[in-house]
Amino acid sequence: MYLKKIDGPRAVRLPDGSHLTRADLPPSNTKRWVASRKALVVKAVKFGLLTMPDALTTYGLSEEEFLEWRNAVETHGEAALKATALQKYRQP
Repeated sequence: MYLKKIDGPRAVRLPDGSHLTRADLPPSNTKRWVASRKALVVKAVKFGLLTMPDALTTYGLSEEEFLEWRNAVETHGEAALKATALQKYRQP
């Protein structure tokens, strides 16, 4: 089996003992961003699977958008990434 050469790790171990691999990440052409996909990208950056510039380029995100996702997860957990819960977790 041939593995394409990439910069950085192919997998990282999360604090709960599970593994996150590049194969677990959403495709680069993702148009519909559900909370679980957003959370995977945030986890990948937080634990070193992707760098923030790589994530921004790969997924076509703005820095502000990504930082909002990260802040929501750090402050309220993954539930804060749901579009239906936006009003509940928004800062006044």
